[in-house]
Amino acid sequence: MRTDSRTDGALARLARFCYRRRRLVLLTWIIAVTTVALVGFGYGAAPDNDFTGGDSESAKAQALIEQHFPEQQGDTLTLAIKAEKGIDDAATRQKIEKVIAELAGSPVTGPVMSPYQDDNLVTDDRRIARTTIPLSDKEVDKTEVKPLVDMVKRTSDDSVTFGLGGYMAEKAETPPQGPAESVGILAAAVILFIAFGSLVAMGLPIVTALLAIVGGLALMKLVGYLVPGPDFTMVFGAMIGLGVGIDYALFIVTRYKDSLQEGDDPESATVKAITTAGHAVLFAGITVVIALLGLVVMGQRLMTGVAVATSVIVLVTMIAAVTLLPAFLGFTGHKINALRLPRRTPRRDQAESTPSRQRRTLAERWAGTVQRKPVIAATLSGAVLLVLAAPTLSMRLSQPDASVQPHDRSSYTSYEILSEGFGPGYGAPLIFTTRVDSADADLRPVVAAVRGTDGIASATPPRVSKDGQAATFAAFPTTGYQDEATANLVHRLRDHVLPRASGGQAVLVGGPNAATIDLAEESGSRLPLMIAVVIAISMVLLIALVRSVTIALQAAVMNLLSIGAAYGVIVAVVQWGWLGPALGFPSAMPVTTWVPMMMFPVLFGLSMDYQVFLISRVREEYERTGDTRTAVARGLARTAKVITAAAAIMIAVFTTSLLGPDIAVKQGGLGMAVAVLIDATIVRMIFVPAVMELCGKANWWMPGRRAPKAASLSQVTVGEETRV
Repeated sequence: MRTDSRTDGALARLARFCYRRRRLVLLTWIIAVTTVALVGFGYGAAPDNDFTGGDSESAKAQALIEQHFPEQQGDTLTLAIKAEKGIDDAATRQKIEKVIAELAGSPVTGPVMSPYQDDNLVTDDRRIARTTIPLSDKEVDKTEVKPLVDMVKRTSDDSVTFGLGGYMAEKAETPPQGPAESVGILAAAVILFIAFGSLVAMGLPIVTALLAIVGGLALMKLVGYLVPGPDFTMVFGAMIGLGVGIDYALFIVTRYKDSLQEGDDPESATVKAITTAGHAVLFAGITVVIALLGLVVMGQRLMTGVAVATSVIVLVTMIAAVTLLPAFLGFTGHKINALRLPRRTPRRDQAESTPSRQRRTLAERWAGTVQRKPVIAATLSGAVLLVLAAPTLSMRLSQPDASVQPHDRSSYTSYEILSEGFGPGYGAPLIFTTRVDSADADLRPVVAAVRGTDGIASATPPRVSKDGQAATFAAFPTTGYQDEATANLVHRLRDHVLPRASGGQAVLVGGPNAATIDLAEESGSRLPLMIAVVIAISMVLLIALVRSVTIALQAAVMNLLSIGAAYGVIVAVVQWGWLGPALGFPSAMPVTTWVPMMMFPVLFGLSMDYQVFLISRVREEYERTGDTRTAVARGLARTAKVITAAAAIMIAVFTTSLLGPDIAVKQGGLGMAVAVLIDATIVRMIFVPAVMELCGKANWWMPGRRAPKAASLSQVTVGEETRV
């Protein structure tokens, strides 16, 4: 006879309640999501994009400047001017002065110095000029700067070109995310329709995920008051929430449909779906959350905010999958297969007369092929993963600046003009600061030493703060913001030039350029620690679930290889420029600092999800047959369709980030799409069956256990019940 797994447990009781009180559950969800959305989107915390802080030298320099030079605080814009006939041409001068007057007359700007008043703002040939426009308020919104950017772009013509640069200018002209999420939802709908063959079955995962995402994103905005996060948190949270939300609902709906086909009534099928697939969803979601919280190990305030915020949306999707979805299943009942896609199915007598060897699925036949040559399959798949991962060894980290923005933007035009007229290092100034004893402190030897250093184009005279306790000056490198030579220059100044020239006095190197270098190096040094923590915790969870040390080790190694391969592809595309323009990356650039940090926990958690769904079925078959080869082949066959559909949805959702405007988000989306593709093909279809074939009975090794317990994984098996 057959008995349902955990039919009297907490999940079973929850499933029955949500099924029987479906109207109450649905109404509660609608009211809760509406309320949270109104509060969160209306009054949520603003994003915080200040990655500075901590104990880095640039952070200490910034703190010293904020304390003693308050007049230097606040954002600025930079107007770059290129005149074909020179800025002194009468018609050209009229245009330039008109633009400067409009910029100075804006309510969000302070006094503007005209380049006609200071020859230092003009090149020797008088063709290129610049000026700085201070913003009057530190809290100026990008919507207030957008009209200034538009005006500058509109005024440019063949005789004179204007470019408005600066952080707020870049933000102002960066368009919203646009249709990326909508395209992802549409792609997921098509995949679900193909997988289920029913519009009703297709709609349930999408509606469940969308409700959860709206509530989760609103909660993320409110959580920002406790742990602030940068502006990309919402975009990343939406991508992750959409992917896992649809996937989790997909697993449960698949199990529900299987139970109906086995003759269960809708309520029993719902209970089975939640106590099997729902249990797996909870484990999978918790794994993703724990992996995300591994970002806390990075010790960076904003990445902690990203970790907590994205964990919130994953938790909401988990709760929706085991409460809201059972309520929806209560409304659909047997109509889950309504509005079907016409399909040709063999007659029952034909199916029964077909030999079992011929009825084996493609996935099962493929697994058999791999298992006949496991050494070759494991060697080739491992070699492919290592080759893809090889570029990771040359990965460089940085933050995007104007030089890597699309070339039709005003901020890029400003960068291009300034680089031509004043050198590529003009946009990458180094700010030096130190404590002094009096206003008469002499920093000229330090400035001279910096000015004479190879790689420095020029340096400004030093100036002392009004309180006579600190001094500062700036220097401009000969290389740009993204150049590796600039980072090497900063280290040379800190390690050799400044200690010798200052006579032991602490002269700090700061500014946005140095802060980016410090952030990249700190992140790179802490990344191995985060990886180790995430792997260790995930392995403990997986060992507790599958009762096998061997399989947990296999999962950790395979996940590392697939993520390493994704890192390698990102380096090749973004940093080396392979297919970069075709994929929306205007020029070669270092990988954005937060992308590898964010990718690892998300991908490791998702890979563990797929590993659990596959291995749980393999273990079930092994306990039934006692043969690893048969168990792997059948387990792969039984899970191939659902894991392939889930992976396809993830790939579609992550790939749509390439349609958006944010360079860093594009990098993360591309990397995660590649990782899921590799995981669902090379790893799950080749590496896993080959390695498990090689390990044989050692797959199930667990200290202190002679043989695996029967049905130990039935509680988390997708689409299978305990057989007694």
